[in-house]
Amino acid sequence: MKFAEAIQTADWKAEKHVPVIVAPETVKAGEKFVVELSVGKEIAHPNTTEHHIRSIRLYFKPDAGKFTYEVGSFEFSVHAESTDGPNKGPVLSEPVTQAVLKLTGSGTLVAVAYCNIHGFWESSQTIAVEA
Repeated sequence: MKFAEAIQTADWKAEKHVPVIVAPETVKAGEKFVVELSVGKEIAHPNTTEHHIRSIRLYFKPDAGKFTYEVGSFEFSVHAESTDGPNKGPVLSEPVTQAVLKLTGSGTLVAVAYCNIHGFWESSQTIAVEA
């Protein structure tokens, strides 16, 4: 089996596991911009001790290159676990994060989220770079 076969995809407006990428469609070369990543934007993901998003990874595949680059890996480590039992803990992390990027060329942002029960989910967004 290839790893790509384990990754699922769907429309994030209809599936609670798909990562959402919020980024401009066009940016200027070398200028900073913000990419927001989240899971559960339209349909909330449960985020309980038993069922949660553990991570979101962000990648960039340049149009003019062969290789894909890992931009960031964002871990969500606390899920309301406690010695008092599941979902009784004092803190729960939500799967929302940001990355600040600069690009020199156009390409595609790819986000992969990992749910501890339902595995890997992917989405992508093309981004154009103007000189």
